[in-house]
Amino acid sequence: MRFTSERRLDDAVLESEFTLGEIPGILWAPASTSVPVPLILLGPPPLGLRKTYPRLVARARHAAADGFATATIELPGNGDRPRWPAAEQALADLRRAIEAGEPVTDEIIDALILPLVDRAVPEWQAALDALLSLPGIGGPVGYSGGVISIGTRLALVEPRVSAAVLFAGSFVPRAMFEEARQVTIPVHVLLQWDDEGNDRQAALDLFDAFGSEEKTLHANMGGHTGVPQFAGDAAAQFFTRHLK
Repeated sequence: MRFTSERRLDDAVLESEFTLGEIPGILWAPASTSVPVPLILLGPPPLGLRKTYPRLVARARHAAADGFATATIELPGNGDRPRWPAAEQALADLRRAIEAGEPVTDEIIDALILPLVDRAVPEWQAALDALLSLPGIGGPVGYSGGVISIGTRLALVEPRVSAAVLFAGSFVPRAMFEEARQVTIPVHVLLQWDDEGNDRQAALDLFDAFGSEEKTLHANMGGHTGVPQFAGDAAAQFFTRHLK
């Protein structure tokens, strides 16, 4: 991990940009703390960190006020990372089906999501190795965000992740339901009921499949970007309960 820049945000949060090999990332931490703090991994949507920075930094500020460090990394094929032709073709097939009013088939969803999960999760694990080696970062670790299939896989295979807030706003391959049945950590799922890009029933079925003894579904009316503030507050309380 190589840090490339550092700045203070309102004297309350220290923002540090880094690279992990070819992967860009950002670490946010409370500016004034004398002990290692828990870490929340912020899963970005597949739009690139530059486009989603305002949303990510708002979540990071909120988490820092609660005493958490947060970090994010660029997804494969996104932002300034090398283009990924297979992923771009899968996205084009998805858009073509939607524009034509045709069903989005399992084949399209699998081609779009599963290779992304297979690549992104090991990168998150490598980032976690590097982040937990820093003197100001400790455990436990949480994961927050989407793509929901990435969060589901990480919750299953990464024992250092103790709790997960998952955003239901992306297509879900059928294979992920079996993985969800094996997830046992506490899970808090955020669902926007009128999300135009989300298969609501698939999100509900995935929530039902999670094997966790503690799982919460927080559903609100509204579209993809209309998550109310109190829903974010509930997610923050979830992490305070499980990571402190």
